[in-house]
Amino acid sequence: MPGSDQPSRNERRVGYAPGVYDLFHVGHLNMLRNATQFCDYLIAGVVTDEMSQRTKGVRPVVPIDERLAIVGAIRFVDEAVAEDVPHKLEMWERLHFDVIIKGDDWRGTDKGDKLESDFAAHGVDVAYVPYTQRTSSSMLRRILERELDL
Repeated sequence: MPGSDQPSRNERRVGYAPGVYDLFHVGHLNMLRNATQFCDYLIAGVVTDEMSQRTKGVRPVVPIDERLAIVGAIRFVDEAVAEDVPHKLEMWERLHFDVIIKGDDWRGTDKGDKLESDFAAHGVDVAYVPYTQRTSSSMLRRILERELDL
């Protein structure tokens, strides 16, 4: 945009932070906040209900449209998009980001090593942010299921 202080799409470093972002919690907030250190423009990829079911074997509690609204409202996020494909490279083909950001629980794992290898071939960096140990959507889901069974 003319006269804007914002760098153009070609000049800025675009980051991509994928996740289900179900039952949004402080770990998600930390992830998105920390992701901003690696990019000028942050895209959060919100995994669709169907993709979550397919890859994790569980459907999110909060539907995709609501998760997109929540994540998109976070001040660290410049854009929230639905991730509706099984491979992160397919999202890269759509968005052409410069760095993909994951929790450091992926570092040194088979899936993290594969992610690094796949993206290195395309010149995309993989950055890791600290994983928040004390809370997770899976933990919150277990608590809710236990409480609802009472």
